[in-house]
Amino acid sequence: MCVEGGERIVTLTPRGRLRRSRQPENLAQKLPNLVELYLHSNNIVVVPEAIGSLVKLQFLDLSDNALEIVCPEIGRLRSLRHLRLANNQLKYLPAEVGDLRELQTLDISTNHLITLPERLHMCLSLQYLTVDRNHLWYVPRHLCQLPSLNELSMAGNRLAFLPLDLGRSRELQYVYVDNNVHLKGLPSYLYNKVIGCSGCGSPVLKSEVKLLSFSSGHLTIFLPAEVKSIGTELDHVLPLQEMAMRTLHCTYSRFLKGVKFLTPISLPRSLLELLHCPLGHCHRCSQPMFTIVYPKLFPLRETPMAGLHQGRTAVSFVAYCCSTQCLQTFDLLS
Repeated sequence: MCVEGGERIVTLTPRGRLRRSRQPENLAQKLPNLVELYLHSNNIVVVPEAIGSLVKLQFLDLSDNALEIVCPEIGRLRSLRHLRLANNQLKYLPAEVGDLRELQTLDISTNHLITLPERLHMCLSLQYLTVDRNHLWYVPRHLCQLPSLNELSMAGNRLAFLPLDLGRSRELQYVYVDNNVHLKGLPSYLYNKVIGCSGCGSPVLKSEVKLLSFSSGHLTIFLPAEVKSIGTELDHVLPLQEMAMRTLHCTYSRFLKGVKFLTPISLPRSLLELLHCPLGHCHRCSQPMFTIVYPKLFPLRETPMAGLHQGRTAVSFVAYCCSTQCLQTFDLLS
């Protein structure tokens, strides 16, 4: 173990590898002002609950270990800015990760994650999120609400679709989804972003992915399961449920902005959560959408991305619109 600058940095080098059943004892009591802790390239299976006492910790590196569990107490590290958990055996992250409001970098690549915690969108300072080489089938749409996210990397997973709003934030500039063979459609909000999508769009049997889909020519695009029906140009009247949710969303948004003549809306918690995070927003007029979308394809070959991925992907951009009018007037290049 190496200690630098008093209590500022502690590094456990690979030469002094920990046994599977051991971690540094009483670390929090001995070094209460610790700022950086490097425990990478050891054989750690479990992080002790006591780590939650390192309230001044800003950098924690636990990559290249044998971690199977991250304890919920990690959410007590309210000063943490950088968390590295790459190359472990993690199957899930605790919801308490969402309590890390100062977190800027999270690297959880090369694990066994099937999903990400919904509360991850509460990490308001998160700028760089790396989840490469896991087993993700979908990305929680709440991640689109991250206000500071600049780079998102999800290469080498099992993604079949992306959240409809992904790329709507101006802060998000870099998205990497290479080698997701089920993925054939990118939300058109990602147009003019820096995108990595090589190795996407390989043929997949319909029986392998039981998701809602629509087809255009020889290309089939899968959609999130929350979409109850897909609008077509023949559907000129929206379902009552969709119209009610859009109206409630607008009313509730005005209430949150402090419009005095509106009274608080009393709704079941599940509906209230839905109002906070619609399925997506129209790529033409930004109208919130909750159950129905009108998709429109723009082949990659017609965009600036074509030269970067020619011959290595079958993916296209997909615009999701709220009505037939927006569907007919939306142009990716305008």
